[in-house]
Amino acid sequence: MKFLRYTTDNQKKNGILINGGVLETSHSLMEVAYTLGMENLEKKEVYPLEDVKILPPVSPSKIICIGLNYRDHAVELNMDLPEEPILFLKPASSIIGHGDEIIYPPQSKQVDYEVELAVIISKKAKNVRTVDALDYVAGYTILNDITARDLQQKDGQWTRAKSFDTFCPLGPWMENDFDPRNQKISLSVNGELRQESNIKNMIFPVEELLSFISHIMTLNPGDVIATGTPSGVGSLNVGDVVEASVEEIGVLKNKIARI
Repeated sequence: MKFLRYTTDNQKKNGILINGGVLETSHSLMEVAYTLGMENLEKKEVYPLEDVKILPPVSPSKIICIGLNYRDHAVELNMDLPEEPILFLKPASSIIGHGDEIIYPPQSKQVDYEVELAVIISKKAKNVRTVDALDYVAGYTILNDITARDLQQKDGQWTRAKSFDTFCPLGPWMENDFDPRNQKISLSVNGELRQESNIKNMIFPVEELLSFISHIMTLNPGDVIATGTPSGVGSLNVGDVVEASVEEIGVLKNKIARI
């Protein structure tokens, strides 16, 4: 099922995507993720999807990102495969939702897109075994790791380049019925396909990433793991419309704008 947060009539609500509409429920997304069957949900009004403002599906305490985690991306960059996951963080203040604008910062002259599968943590996770890791997943969504590439190269590290406000589009919803091993992942700009791969091309799969990270830092409910991007990374211009897609989840759409 696809679970989302949204606003209508100036109120924040939780819902389920069903038959092209949004079924309001009083349950939190984490509660819904563990509710067995639609019959156990408290159901309220149904809204047309086009009548609601979709919000990011979660408000995490942190976003943990993985660098160089697709074999095709490593080949593209002529780089050796990493022996361990390469980690970096994006701040929660960088998150925006489906339909929100990505702001091109005046400090940068090269802003890039990176489509990624994002994992949403369901419960506190520390020192988790790989075999148990998927028990700590509430669901999956899409993340676009927007990056000021020129600043990344200038700084020699990634914090400034990855952390601008609006540099973490996330959504449009969370899907809990998803197999994170063999799904298509892609991104288009103004309708032109720029990235296309499959999650099976990950160097480190979801369960290995979650276990590895949990042995470094405690993961809290709602935290997000961005699992890396495939080949085809490129630049965006003001006015571009970027659509990040993961099979069986949906499409995360945003437009590039100036302040």
